[in-house]
This record gives sequence, C-alpha cells and structure tokens, in this order.
Amino acid sequence: MAKWYDDITDELQQFIARQHMFFVASAPLSADGHVNLSPKGMDSFRVLDAQRVAYLDLTGSGNETSAHLLENGRITFMFCAFEGPPRILRLYGTGYAVRPDHPEWAALAAHFTLLSGTRQIIVADIEKVQTSCGFAVPLYEYQSPRETLVKWSDTQGEEGIRQYWQRKNTRSMDGLPTLIGQEQAEPAKGGD
Repeated sequence: MAKWYDDITDELQQFIARQHMFFVASAPLSADGHVNLSPKGMDSFRVLDAQRVAYLDLTGSGNETSAHLLENGRITFMFCAFEGPPRILRLYGTGYAVRPDHPEWAALAAHFTLLSGTRQIIVADIEKVQTSCGFAVPLYEYQSPRETLVKWSDTQGEEGIRQYWQRKNTRSMDGLPTLIGQEQAEPAKGGD
C-alpha cells in the first residue's frame, strides 16, 4: 500500500544510502516525445537535505534527462529494495543540470568522488515522496559496481570525451537541446 510524504525522512535517507542502484525518469512536454527511464549506480546519488537531492551524471550514449530538465524540469527517481525487506521509493520533483562552469558546481561536486567522464550533476527539488510495498520486486545479490564506463572514459581522454559529447549529447532523441554545447566547460576530472 502506498504511503506519501512531504519530504525525505531520516529513515528513507538511510534506505537510499543502502541501495546500489536507482532509476531516473523524465519526459518532454510533447505528447509524441519519448519518456526516458535510465538505471544508475556507482555510488552517484546524494540526499542533500530532506527536499533536495543530486546525482553525478556520467557520459552516456544520450543526454535525455538534461534535455527534458532544460525544457520542463520534471524528474522522478525510483529506488527498489533488491535485498532485505521489500520496498519501492519514488521521489517526484523538478530539477536542472549543473555543468562545471555553473556557480553551484564546486559546492555540489564536493559531495561526490568525481569519476572520469563526469558530464554534469543533476539536482532536484523534491515535492512528493512515495513508498510502496515492492512485493513483486525480485531478490538479487549485489556483487560490485561495473568499471567499464570509467575505463572507457579514461581511454578517451578529455578531448575525446568533449568530442563524444558534441557528437552524441547536444540534443535529445526528440531534438531538444541539452546544456552540452551551450558552454565551453572542460570535462570534470576524476579522482577527487
């Protein structure tokens, strides 16, 4: 049975901290636009306070979330308990992407270990929080994070990543612009 909250309680923050994976969903305003749903991991999600979260967004084959946030700001996060007691947690809010040239970058980046290929930080103000049972979510045993994306980014180097962004990350699949290409920011360096 679903339960609604106005913010992320301490108990829910602890639940989030135990999860190795989360999902992020966004969509354009156009009725024929594509809804995006992406899995994320690599210890990239942070609860900044009871109504504000952020995640470290790494280079990917698309940049749908950034485009949707730039157009309309809507975003939803979902966490599932794959171990332990069943639970689903959804965070509904509005957000925006922060690139390395943004005034908030330094303060936000301090919450993360920057990885090679870091593209931006997605920030969201949470308006509603929902938990539900998760009784149908299967049990999985966590092994480890995958290192493939960071290794790939390392082999590309900063210039290779920048070129990849220009080829693959300046527009959504529906043609909406992203923040990539609207500034000349350097790729964030990993290892911090």
